[in-house]
Amino acid sequence: MPISDLVHPELGAYRSSVIMPDDFEAFWNATLSEARSAGGKVEIVKADTSLKVIETYDVTFPGFGGHPIKGWLILPTQRDGRLPLVVQYIGYGGGRGQPHDQLHWAASGYAYFRMDTRGQGSVWSAGDTPDPVGSTASFPGFMTRGVLDRADYYYRRLLTDCVRAIDAMVDLPFIDADRIAVCGDSQGGGMSIATAGLDMRVKAAMPDVPFLSDFPRAVRLAFREPYTEIAQFLAQQRDKNTKVFETLAYFDCVNFGRLAKAKALFSVGMMDETCPPSTVYAAFNAYAGEKEMVEYDFNNHEGGQAYQERKQMKWLGQLFQML
Repeated sequence: MPISDLVHPELGAYRSSVIMPDDFEAFWNATLSEARSAGGKVEIVKADTSLKVIETYDVTFPGFGGHPIKGWLILPTQRDGRLPLVVQYIGYGGGRGQPHDQLHWAASGYAYFRMDTRGQGSVWSAGDTPDPVGSTASFPGFMTRGVLDRADYYYRRLLTDCVRAIDAMVDLPFIDADRIAVCGDSQGGGMSIATAGLDMRVKAAMPDVPFLSDFPRAVRLAFREPYTEIAQFLAQQRDKNTKVFETLAYFDCVNFGRLAKAKALFSVGMMDETCPPSTVYAAFNAYAGEKEMVEYDFNNHEGGQAYQERKQMKWLGQLFQML
């Protein structure tokens, strides 16, 4: 496939034109405070699996609005002391899947929590969490649900769930609250950047081919959905451009990255038609914490996959003194 985006040195120097709203931090502080005030309890139930050296728990925790959100908590059976925590967020259309889908973090000695994605989970992996909030007129998918009002936008709920997942895990007796990492690819990568910007308890972020970044450029450049959902919405809602991009500024990883302090290991597919490389570099270049980028020159949106997971395990193992 041809390269259709910026290349180096322009790529590495690219800076997004996204402006952080004056009340960005106030909006998110109020959102998280409201979610925590909604209350709700964490329920952790042992899952019935055939795994012998891994313990798996079915977790339900209160997310945005106190809504019940599911997740899998996976632990090494043999453990000594408190474990570092890795929280993984899921790509667009997917859910938490099956408890045996990804075991490499628990097998490496970490507590691993894979958060379900409200309303999603029927495209490429199964989910178990509904989104009980309705929406105004929108294009099929999640990108334009409530997009005309920042308070009603779908990603306000989802990104709040991300922080509430950490709230649910951090006080468990076997969790080391000083060693918390977040990760994910595509949408999950964007969610990990957002969480690092919203929650200073996060010490490490590993976003792969991240989505939700530099919306004004991505919507005009991406060849494939989900960004194209916004373009198709605006093709019909011709008078809504300004309002839509005003809303999206509150959910853009460029702005979350400007607040982040956690160390970060990014990755990008240099032939990515879903999340164009310049939009990934927009988040990377804005990211305020110490950071590294891994490039996969001939890969599309699949990125590095197992190659990147191997790099993550080594990078995080050194950072959290697990090697």
